[in-house]
Order: sequence, then C-alpha cells, then structure tokens
Amino acid sequence: MNKQSRLLIAVVLSIIVVFFGIKIGSVSIPFDTLIQALFSRGDKQLDATIVTILWQVRLPRVVLAFLVGAALAVSGTVMQSLLGNPLASAYTLGVSSGASLGAALIIVSGITLPLFPNFTLPLTGFIFGLATVFIVLMMSQRLDQQLSNQTVILVGMVMTLFVGAMLTIVTALFKDHLQQLVFWQMGSFSGSTWAKIQIFLPILLIGTLALWFSASSLDVLSLGEEEAMISGVDVRTIKLWVMVLAALLAGSAVSFVGVIGFVDLIAPHVIRRYFGASHRWVIPGAALLGGSMMVVGDTISRTLLSPQEIPIGAVTALIGAPFFAYVYFKRK
Repeated sequence: MNKQSRLLIAVVLSIIVVFFGIKIGSVSIPFDTLIQALFSRGDKQLDATIVTILWQVRLPRVVLAFLVGAALAVSGTVMQSLLGNPLASAYTLGVSSGASLGAALIIVSGITLPLFPNFTLPLTGFIFGLATVFIVLMMSQRLDQQLSNQTVILVGMVMTLFVGAMLTIVTALFKDHLQQLVFWQMGSFSGSTWAKIQIFLPILLIGTLALWFSASSLDVLSLGEEEAMISGVDVRTIKLWVMVLAALLAGSAVSFVGVIGFVDLIAPHVIRRYFGASHRWVIPGAALLGGSMMVVGDTISRTLLSPQEIPIGAVTALIGAPFFAYVYFKRK
C-alpha cells in the first residue's frame, strides 16, 4: 500500500474518531438524530436541547481537542528530528513550564485584558511559553554559536527546572488558588468554545504548513548536522525557524487547555513506522494521529467517571506512558 493510500485511510479513521467523540457523552443521542442535528441545524422538529448540546458543548470540545492534539504531535515530530532525540519535544525547551507560570500569575493576580477578558489566560500562557524558548535559544547561543543539539537540550532542561521552581513558589504563596492552579496544570477541554477555535485554528494551519514546506531541510537535518551542512542547508537558520514554529504550536496549545503530555512523544514514533522518515508524510500523519488520540483521551476523561471529569493530562499519561515504553523499547 502506498503512502497516499495510507494517508487517505488515516483521514477516514480520524473522521470516524471525531464522529464518535461527538456522539459519546453523558446524554445518549441516537445515530439518526445526531446526523440530523449536524447537517440540518435549522430544522425546527429537532430537540433544541440536543442541538444545543451538540453545537455548544460537544462539537467545539471535540474540535478543539483534535486541533490541540494535532499541534502537539506536529511540534513533537519536528523537535525529535531537529534535536536528534526520540524523547525530545517542545516541552524540552520549557514551553509548558513557561506557559504554566504565565497562566498561574494571571490566575492569582486576577488581571484581565479590558477588551478580551476571556482570552487573558491563553494569551499570557502563550507569551510566557514563547518567551521561555527565546531565553533558552539566547543562552544556548551564548554558550555555543552553532546551537548544537546537546547544548539546546541541556539549557532547556535547566530552564524547565528553574521555571518549574518559580511555579511551585507561586502555588505555595497563593494557597487560595491552589485547586485552580493544580487543575489547570493537569489539562482540561471543559472550557472549549468556538471563539477559542477561531483563534487557535489559524495558528495551527500557519505553523503546520510552514513546517511542512521545510520538510526537505528537516529530512537532511535528521541525518546529522554535518551531513546537512555538506548538503548546503543553513543549519543555524533552520534550527531557529523550526524551534520558533514548534514553540508556537505547543505554547498556544498549552495556553488554551493546560499541560498535556505524551501525545507529542507517541504520535511521531507510530507514524514513522507506517510512513517512513520523510517529513512530507510524517507531519500530516502525526497531525491526524495526534488529533485522534486527543479526542479519544478527552472522550475517556469526560465519560469514564461521569459526571465527574478526569483531567485529560492524567488520562494521556496513564495510557501514553506504558504505550510509549512498549513502542520505544520494542524498537530496541
């Protein structure tokens, strides 16, 4: 089976996963009613409650889960290739810890943007996450002009620990917000809205397409920095470009829904088994798999102990940790 057919199958499977993600929930919706509500929204014979549940609760939640999963998977794919480390992700650069610190400061201070109060938290999380990456890159450049992989990873881990310590101090000082801070850090899609999707979708499309158009350079870089330089690739420029885009995808995702792990680690490993090493196929494949995995994880989180909701970060960790260990060590 060629790669085009495999990608087409991945698209069909993703659509099926999204459909069942919309259908499954605390309120049972018959199949025919679901189809009518999705494609005949203005039909007055439909139950208004069902239409509201689908269009105002489940559909935006499932769509945002798919987009966030896709963004994290694409970010993890390019970071693993760029840093030559199968355990690397945008989190290695401190994106999640930076975004978490920014969100925590907004939660405890109560500051809101005058014109866009609902977007104060995600915007601040994104800015802090991206700022953390820039600090990591500047420090790495000071230590190593070539921005070697080992230097970037080491500085990123140091920054992650440092920012994590600051977040712990903030959490300890403002105990009145302890529960809110802890739950935000575990991730949740409970506040999903169409307005958030309208902001996040262009970020995902622009970032993913820009990385997809850099697929040839990423293919050469994955062979090694020396081989890439011999082939005429501007290693330093490509590294900076890819790191910023990966941080943009992961940072914006974290800022909207909190910290969610393992999707960006698992999806690239699985997709490379079926699509090979070419990023022209791995990037769209990882986006589809990452999105589908996140929809399945979110469906489990909101239905397994309904009406109680399990944090999505806990679900992805429970499923992702053993699965990643199986995939990674089986290869060895």
